[in-house]
Amino acid sequence: MRYLGLDLGTKTLGISVSDDTKTIASSLTTIRFRDSSDEAIEELKVIMNKYNIEKIILGFPKNMNNSVGEKGESAIAFKEKLEKIFNICVILEDERLTTRIAENVLINADMSRKKRKKVIDKVASSVILQSYLDKEGRR
Repeated sequence: MRYLGLDLGTKTLGISVSDDTKTIASSLTTIRFRDSSDEAIEELKVIMNKYNIEKIILGFPKNMNNSVGEKGESAIAFKEKLEKIFNICVILEDERLTTRIAENVLINADMSRKKRKKVIDKVASSVILQSYLDKEGRR
């Protein structure tokens, strides 16, 4: 059984998955949607079945002052939707600065701006998931 990492954007859902030992997060894919994150649910079902997911780690975009803004509220609503649909534990993981970390990783890999734009969401989801796995491993 594995964990799934998610980075919810306004038009994308970055997805990563842990290994079976729940030690390493790997970028998987990015689901793109037009109007609502609801459009990503069907693709998410396929991924969850394929990888035998037991827990979801969803990025929680808090403001730098630790308050919860509009994007944070969207993440909470998506969390509740996932829990209801999949009957699974969904953990909110602070995602402040994860996109910047992911961007730096891709820049250090000498990836062009155009290519970075295509993969940034799934890389950010792996940063979110790896952060959670690291914390869980220390417990």
